[in-house]
Amino acid sequence: MEKSTYDAIVIGSGISGGLAAKELTEKGLKTLMLERGRNVEHIKGYVNANKHPWEIPHRGSKTQQMIEDHPVLKRDYTLNESNLDFWVNEKESPYVEIKPFDWFRGYQVGGRSLIWGRQSYRWSDYDFEANAKDGVAVDWPIRYQDLAPWYSYVEKFAGISGSRDGLPQLPDGEYMPPMEMNCVEKEVAARIKANYKNRHMIIGRTANITVPHHNRVNCQYRNKCWLGCPFGSYFSTQSASLPAAVATGNLTLRPFSIVTKILYDKDTKRAKGVEVLDAETNKTYEYYAKVIFLNASTLNSAWVLMNSATDVWPEGLGSSSGELGHNLMDHHFRAGAHGDVEGYEDKYVYGRRANGIYVPRFRNLFGDKRDYIRGFGYQGSAGRSGWSRDIPEMSIGADFKDALTEPGAWTMGLGAFGETLPYHDNRAYLDKTKKDKWGLPVLAIDASIRDNEQKMRIDMMQDAQDMLEKAGLKNVKTYNNGYNMGGGIHEMGTARMGKDPKTSVLNKHNQVWDAPNVYVTDGACMTSAACQNPSLTYMALTARAVDHAVGEMKKQNI
Repeated sequence: MEKSTYDAIVIGSGISGGLAAKELTEKGLKTLMLERGRNVEHIKGYVNANKHPWEIPHRGSKTQQMIEDHPVLKRDYTLNESNLDFWVNEKESPYVEIKPFDWFRGYQVGGRSLIWGRQSYRWSDYDFEANAKDGVAVDWPIRYQDLAPWYSYVEKFAGISGSRDGLPQLPDGEYMPPMEMNCVEKEVAARIKANYKNRHMIIGRTANITVPHHNRVNCQYRNKCWLGCPFGSYFSTQSASLPAAVATGNLTLRPFSIVTKILYDKDTKRAKGVEVLDAETNKTYEYYAKVIFLNASTLNSAWVLMNSATDVWPEGLGSSSGELGHNLMDHHFRAGAHGDVEGYEDKYVYGRRANGIYVPRFRNLFGDKRDYIRGFGYQGSAGRSGWSRDIPEMSIGADFKDALTEPGAWTMGLGAFGETLPYHDNRAYLDKTKKDKWGLPVLAIDASIRDNEQKMRIDMMQDAQDMLEKAGLKNVKTYNNGYNMGGGIHEMGTARMGKDPKTSVLNKHNQVWDAPNVYVTDGACMTSAACQNPSLTYMALTARAVDHAVGEMKKQNI
């Protein structure tokens, strides 16, 4: 008979959920990790990882059937034949868009840790203090010094390659040897340094290991990370967290388990467990534990809390402040510039580096003042066009074939990721008039960027153009390809941390004010968004919260 009582339950198995399970089991807790989707076994489950492009029926391109079946995924590069199974079935799991919102989801063991971009940056106190300084939303209840040791802890475990650059707005971490910039990137970086006091181009800090680490093989420069890595070179639940948790003997993993609600005991004022709908059999189960970690991803974690309504909390567990579901954030992007690089025709690159360059934030820092608040960073790379380039003067024949054996011209682009402010009315809520495949209410999402972000986008383009032109590039053109909230795949907010239970959902340890044995440590907990990729911060918060939870359990406080 299936066991129903555990020391801890983790809801979700992605970047933060997998790490929570690893930390809890290593501290001796019998832990149940629940995942709503299928199991994906490390290596065996990466069915296309070792295939050649010509072995994929349509070379990875979108078929008409795929476009019909994935009305959201088709909006971006994310719809790809080669890793389609790592994305959600949108017909089974719909949502309501009050305003356009690109929600790209991965429902399987490992979640989106199998397909993430892997850029891993620390926040600084410029980020943690920003809300208080600007009078926006509420203040973070923590500062960089609270998280710094936990950043170090998770960096050492995950394996982050990068350079130590001594920049106050982007603190250095515990890094493996960095990947290398190519010749053009090095030259552009040098020219940016020569032309600007507070602008820097560095190699990306990425969760791809560059030396062997914990039975994982260093990056092979295949740049096929989105297919699952059979070498375990990038950090994922399958490559790192799950093996560590399994090794303790304390983990039970249950896939196809949709957590429909957290069970609240009004007498103890604690959660006592969770209700689970088996996604295959439609049977309902209850599992009990002393502590629950909610890591279902930002919007799904909000859904679980809201669907856990009781007569005590009619709007959901954690709703007493009125902030549950609100303050939804993302990083706005699809704006920047690109241009042509003259020279270097005798130079090429070796391998397919699974990384790019990064330009840390410089706006509204170090005395700079703009007509908006916060800022943005750039990601990008330089390279030579390949066989797929257009050669208009030749379209057929031997000359065309000969031309394609030679690399094309060098180009370089910078694409910005900008901070979105935590607007109270950017929100998600339950729409009980529409149901998913399992008869559960779906989320309605009502969110958009505002004037502050639109002003920022002008600088995102102009600054990229200025830097590339000063670096000597030609034919530099800006672009603004438009943006829907969610498209950055960096959803944050909906259950923010704070200092006051009247204005926040979680306290400084990520505990739900209304049920202190429930911890939320995925993107839902974020009080502001900064402009750096957020996953490393989720991981640091998760490790810190597990340490706190185990201490509280020993004191019998939860």
